[in-house]
Order: sequence, then structure tokens, then C-alpha cells
Amino acid sequence: MRDCLVRTSDVSNPTPVIAVTETTLPGVLDGLGGAARDWSTLNDFTGKATTFLVVPAAKGSGAAVLFGVEETGLPHPLALGGLVAALPAGDYHLADGFPDPEQAALGFALSSYVFDRYRKNGGKTRRLALADDVDLDRLAIILDGVKLARDLINTPANDLGPGELSQAASTLFKHHGGTGRIVIGEDLLEQNFPMVHAVGRASSRAPRLADFCWGAEDAPKITLVGKGVIFDTGGLNLKPGSSMTLMKKDMGGAANVLGLASMIMAAKLPVRLRVIIPCVENAVSGDAFRPGDILASRKGLSVEIGNTDAEGRLVLADALALADEESPELLIDMATLTGAARVALGPDLPPYYTDDEGLAEDIAVMAEAAADPLWRLPLWQPYMKYLDSKVADINHINTAGAGFAGSVTAALFLSRFVDKAESWVHFDIFGWTPMEKPGKPMGGEAQGIRCLFDLISDRYAGAQ
Repeated sequence: MRDCLVRTSDVSNPTPVIAVTETTLPGVLDGLGGAARDWSTLNDFTGKATTFLVVPAAKGSGAAVLFGVEETGLPHPLALGGLVAALPAGDYHLADGFPDPEQAALGFALSSYVFDRYRKNGGKTRRLALADDVDLDRLAIILDGVKLARDLINTPANDLGPGELSQAASTLFKHHGGTGRIVIGEDLLEQNFPMVHAVGRASSRAPRLADFCWGAEDAPKITLVGKGVIFDTGGLNLKPGSSMTLMKKDMGGAANVLGLASMIMAAKLPVRLRVIIPCVENAVSGDAFRPGDILASRKGLSVEIGNTDAEGRLVLADALALADEESPELLIDMATLTGAARVALGPDLPPYYTDDEGLAEDIAVMAEAAADPLWRLPLWQPYMKYLDSKVADINHINTAGAGFAGSVTAALFLSRFVDKAESWVHFDIFGWTPMEKPGKPMGGEAQGIRCLFDLISDRYAGAQ
């Protein structure tokens, strides 16, 4: 994606992209000449927001692209991405009417993503030339992180097992000079990760936990935990086929925290970064864990299994307990955790949960500014009773609330495994774009990490 953004000085005669409104269109056409005006009339182009038209430019100087925007500006910060698939091959540059060229360029680049591991991209090359005052280096850092997250989610489970996912973490940290470990198979029991082992033991591919660090040891501790369920059959509570179709994306939380880690390390932010990813496959075999089982946890809580298709919160609980032991200043977990979150807010608006009011407000502000939508839902303590168990310390699913508040109760379950971190926030993401839109091709998606990169940059390195 970063290759579609270049400097204006590096290209010759890029085609201008001009933002127009229904009010300003006549004046722009007057400046471009009669041929452009006639072509616009012939195509009934009015400058309506999100529509565009390639027109001949003045005095035979090539072409120009007219892009319709609202009278108050772009209809959406990433709206320019809607142009990418339809534009002819070539080089373009932003001309008049774009108050935030960096956001416009980001939308263009995000829409240029293609997953071509299995089917080579024979498509057209379109590049956007940017002026020297646009921070191209920062855009490249963001785009590389998003690409990593998307590529990992889009890779099917036959090529991305627990081993490959943990290796992706190792490769990323090694590239940036980080260090870490991968705990595999029976060693998970010896090192006290019983729920990671229980969830992953039924697969022919051994479960594991990746734990990597980067940055100065005396820097503020930022820890990211990502759900790495590379495929979720539902276990013995087997999913119907229609619900299994997209389960290669059930490691979307891990993919997103690795994308965010990539941004943090590439930007050399002054933090002590730690990433913990439980990597498992929730499979079916004679060794699968069962409904009604009672599992030990790293935290010491006994957990009654209400449904084996709620495995993500189990592996996250052990990982969060590990993260919490060193009292990080900021603990973030991301997971494709509940269908209830999609029912409540849809695929494009992930909920987040935190008791830190200042952090919650900062996330909301940064999410809007970054056009990376997020919405806070409450850690509503009265619903904790829905997780009561008569035979264990806690049940891991809502068995008493008649199916109510599924995302909230999942977050409440996770909260039982965090008590030392200064701030903790949980994101229940979807990790997938079901229908293509500007800045978001259909397929694996990075959600929340552009916002979080801005937030961490702002808190620990000043405004970037």
C-alpha cells in the first residue's frame, strides 16, 4: 500500500484531482475550458458528493479528475479511497479543495490494498503524488501496520496455524530488535497457562503462547494482548457451517495487536512494548475440552465451561493474567470475541470497555479524528452475577441472563483477570469488512489500531 504514495518531485505530469461541490463546479469548469464543461454536461456530472468524472484539462494539457464533496468538505475523511478502483492507471496529485491532504492520501492508500498471496494482482497501478509538507514517513508506518493485520487475517488457517502466527510475532520483533519466547504444547502446563493448553490441545497443531518485548526497560510499560484463535470450529459445541465460514479471522485480535506493534516499533516510540498472543486452534477430537469442565487458570480462579464456542475469553484470561503481573501502565487487549457486539453495533463500529474515564475520552476523541470508529460500552457490574457458578469461582459465559449482554459479560469475565494494570481497555472487534467501502476493501480489517497509534504517540512522544 505504501508504494502507491510518492513525492510530487518523483513523478512527471501527474493528473490533478480537484475537489468540487455542486456550487463550485461551474467555476472550476470555466477554468478547465469548454471541452471539460461539455464533457461534464454530456455525463450529467453535477459535483454531487462521492461522484467523480475524468475530464479533459485546459489547452490540451491532459486530463483532470473532478471529485464531488460536500459543501463543508469531504463527506468522509477517507472518501478519496472510493476513487481508486475506478481510476485509469497513472499518477495523480491532490489539487484544490482538500483541507487535510494526509487523510485524503490515507484513504487512497488504504483502498489500494490487494491480498495477492494466492491470486496475483494483474490490476492497474495508480499512485498519488504528495507535497513535501505531507508526513509520508508516518503514513508509511501506519500503512505497513494495517497491511500486516489485513494480510494475517486474510491468510487461511491451512497456511496460518498456531506455529505460523507465533512466528509472525517473532519475525516482527526480531526485525525491530526485540526479544521474547514462545511456550509450546505441554510446556504451557509447566509454565502455568492451563486454559491456553485446554483450548488448543484438541488440534493436531500444538497450542502455544508468544511473549515478546521491545524498547528500554525503564520506559513506560505498554502491553498488548491479542486473541490468536487461528480457526474456531466451536469445539464440541460445534458451529453450524454458515457460522464457520469466516472463522479464519478469529485471530483478528492477534493480527491487530501485531499491526499496532509494528507501528509503535517503526516509529520508535519511547515505550517498553510487550505483546502476548495465545495461539491456538479450537478443534474437535477425543481430547477436546467439554461443556461442564472446570478449568484452572493462571490467575488461580476456577472456571466452569458453559460453552466451548466461547474459547477466546479463556485463552485471553491466561494471557491477561500474565500481562497484569508486571503492572503495566497501559494494558490493551483486542479480540474477535462476540457475535453480540456485531448485533449491537454492526461490523464497522467495535465496542471498547474500560473503567478509566480519561482513557475512554481520549480513545473517543482520537477515533473520530483518525476516522477509525470505536464506541464505548459499559463494564456494567450488576451483570457480573450472570457469570455466577455453583461449582467454580466463575462461569465463563452468561448462563443466567437469558442471552442478554453477551459482549458486556465477556468483558466482565476478562476484567476478573486484571487488577494490577494502571489502565486496561478491551476491544471486541470484528476484524473484517463484509462490503467494500472507501478505505476498506472487503476482507480482513485493521480496527482501532490507527486510533491507538495516535493515542500512544500523543501520550508518550507528543503530537506527531
